[in-house]
Amino acid sequence: MLTATLLLVGAVLFAMGVTERDVKRLPLSASLIYLLAGWAATTLGTAFTEVDPVEQAAWLLTCTEIALLISLFATGMRLGMPSAHRAWKVAALLASLGMAATIGLATLAGVALAGLGWAGALLLASILAPTDPVLATEVQIHAPADRDAVRMSLTAEGGLNDGTAFPAVMLALGLLGLHELGGFGARWLLHDVLWAVGGGLLLGGVIGRALGAALRFRLRRGHDLGWDELIYLGVIALTYGAARALVVSTFLAVFVAGFALFHESRHARDAMLRSNVQSTDLSKRLMAFGERCGRLVEVTMVLFIGAALTWVQWRWQHMAYALLLIAVVRPLGVLAVVRRGTLPPSQRRLVAWFGIRGVGSLFYLAYALTQPLEGSFARELVSLCVLSIAASIVAHGVSATPLMNWHQARKGGLGG
Repeated sequence: MLTATLLLVGAVLFAMGVTERDVKRLPLSASLIYLLAGWAATTLGTAFTEVDPVEQAAWLLTCTEIALLISLFATGMRLGMPSAHRAWKVAALLASLGMAATIGLATLAGVALAGLGWAGALLLASILAPTDPVLATEVQIHAPADRDAVRMSLTAEGGLNDGTAFPAVMLALGLLGLHELGGFGARWLLHDVLWAVGGGLLLGGVIGRALGAALRFRLRRGHDLGWDELIYLGVIALTYGAARALVVSTFLAVFVAGFALFHESRHARDAMLRSNVQSTDLSKRLMAFGERCGRLVEVTMVLFIGAALTWVQWRWQHMAYALLLIAVVRPLGVLAVVRRGTLPPSQRRLVAWFGIRGVGSLFYLAYALTQPLEGSFARELVSLCVLSIAASIVAHGVSATPLMNWHQARKGGLGG
């Protein structure tokens, strides 16, 4: 398997590096190409078909967690918008009430279409609740100066909901008898919701600001810092370790740390410019490294999803669930909480449509598979999740470029 995987990843990386400009002209996302490449390579016959997703769950859990941490930190650094920007309000609604509405509707669909019990359907819905902070780059912000409300809302949502999905997953596992909820759910509410989510947000802000202040101090003393990679990965490792020690959300902590670090490094740059001190922009260098890491994560994870299509049980109920999740559940969940007036109608509809699933769902799927789930249920969970993620990549990958081009043209026609 390792040899086949290295050959596949290496070939796709080289090909996309050489043909990137040509691919950008196509009316589809790069993720869709990676998905098709992974599927085609496995269909032609590789050792990947011999992999058992349940047996390899621990390996998958580690890989997806690393990928997600790198992606979330990069996403946080790209979000240069002020904390009072309305996109944060939209993102907070989507990552909380919007996620709850989406999970509720998806749970009903899981019971009605997939024939799952209520707890199993809730686990499936919770795994598929988070949207991806990296995939569908056409709808993500590309620079901190980007102030497009649709892009900013979707990017911030993707950064937040990988962490806010955790309580829902733990609730579902608790209802399956695999996690302690406490009397009337008290332990779940205090530990998995309030402490994990609130503590993750607070810890990320404290660490990001503290490390950013240390960098600012060094820059003001005339030290033009190098080794951007060490700084970038060091902040992630420190934040992740502290979050694990305090048992708070590692994903929220790393995401917020990236956001806070960016603003601290920008303050340092602005202060040095006012003092006529010459220095390269550390924040830009860190973001450039993060973007490269994000591209590697995107290629590797989507190739894996394409290859994982061999695990799908091609039943009409599974396909109907995936389509319903994309075309009905996500839009209804968003439109229910993002009220008219929060965003213009056209932007509200775009946000409702673009809820691409990806690495976050893979992580929570792997986490669930490391629990002692019943065998047939575990394999049905794998099938439904992989098919839903792949369908999302296809649907959003095909529609992203034309819809966002229409959005930009409409903004221009209305004077921005």
